[in-house]
Amino acid sequence: MFNMNTMATRRMFLFMLLILSTTFVLGIENDNDEIRNNNHNITSATKYLIYDVNPGEGFNLRRDVYIRAANLVKHLNDRGEDWVLVLPPWSHLYHWKSRYLQQIGTEWKSFFDITKLNLYVPVMEFSDFIKFNGPSIGHLLYLQRHPEGFSKGWREIIEIGDCGKEHSLYHKGEDGFFHGYFWNVENVNAKKFDCVNVQGAATVLADFLKKLDAKSVFLPRFEQVQHITYGGDEFYKARRSLVFAEHLRIEGDQFREKYLNSKDENDKTTYNADWRKQFPKENSALGGPYLGLHMRRADFAYAHKETVPSIAEIGEEVNKMLKKYKLKLIYLATDSDEKEIQELQSIVKAKIKKFPRTKEIIKTFKDGGVAIIDQWIAAHARYFIGTCVSTFSFRIQEERDILGFNPDTTFNCICGKQSPPDRCEKPTRWRVVFR
Repeated sequence: MFNMNTMATRRMFLFMLLILSTTFVLGIENDNDEIRNNNHNITSATKYLIYDVNPGEGFNLRRDVYIRAANLVKHLNDRGEDWVLVLPPWSHLYHWKSRYLQQIGTEWKSFFDITKLNLYVPVMEFSDFIKFNGPSIGHLLYLQRHPEGFSKGWREIIEIGDCGKEHSLYHKGEDGFFHGYFWNVENVNAKKFDCVNVQGAATVLADFLKKLDAKSVFLPRFEQVQHITYGGDEFYKARRSLVFAEHLRIEGDQFREKYLNSKDENDKTTYNADWRKQFPKENSALGGPYLGLHMRRADFAYAHKETVPSIAEIGEEVNKMLKKYKLKLIYLATDSDEKEIQELQSIVKAKIKKFPRTKEIIKTFKDGGVAIIDQWIAAHARYFIGTCVSTFSFRIQEERDILGFNPDTTFNCICGKQSPPDRCEKPTRWRVVFR
């Protein structure tokens, strides 16, 4: 465990780094109704695309939906329009178990480097949108799955429709504005409201948006539209721009060095935070002298009981890989209880290390930040074993691909011996495109 006395100064430094990183990215200049957003000029002609995801969805799916929204904004701007993507505040997600901590309204800069997102498309936090535009959104378009449901094959459709059961999330107030769920941010409303039946890729929204008079558009349930080109160049540019916040990477790197004898220079995992310049050679990364293990349990083990391996089965596979790669340490990212962790420790022939989750650490980094630190450390392991069909594991595999690891040491998971042959397979090797 960390010695919290010796860690206090470093923790304060990381906290100050986070505060400094929150300096308004869209920032400084505001002459003649023009604001400078990195390489993007925000003028009176600029429009704002605000999106959100079904409140019940998890952290890693939300990252995936960000790519769909970013690709759409890139598409709109490439054809001569002028849009900024507004990042929705994070609500308190199901897997954020620290209920004693207020995490509703958490901004993206707590988890990701906003300056790096801006290298792909212009983005801003929702709080910054309010600063410059006020709390009223021009038009709220609640996205609903089209009733046709691709029953006639792949056909892209978008049209105003009747509101389903979810329309109760929003209502028209006596002031004439629409009120409802806006991440519990006070005084936010929309001037217009429509339910939209949609099916197809995110670009199906493009011409529809162009016809609107509103300067700002809010699109809840953005997961209803599909990726424009999943696995293509633009998909991976948006994915690579999702660089973890610097203070989280620093914390993970310091843990690696202190407890896992792992440093980028020795591990051949030197990382360029400017994702446009990160072009690793195939199989160039060695990784730290430890095995990375993501062991998803809790509700996941119950929901996937036909495929999830037992602790004994996990330990058996881990020991094989420890012997093969001559490793003596395991970094464990897990939602398991202490009993399961101790059971695993009694089986494996290596010392298990975990990033601590004290109240001080959770308060500093939040549940989402600690999850990212877990992913960052696991991504730097000599060999990684994930949980089959877990998006948390999939994101670690993507990070390893970005770092240049051999796919054989990356795309691995363990199926329970009870698994039907067609229900549990090795992870698909979706390789990151670097162009």
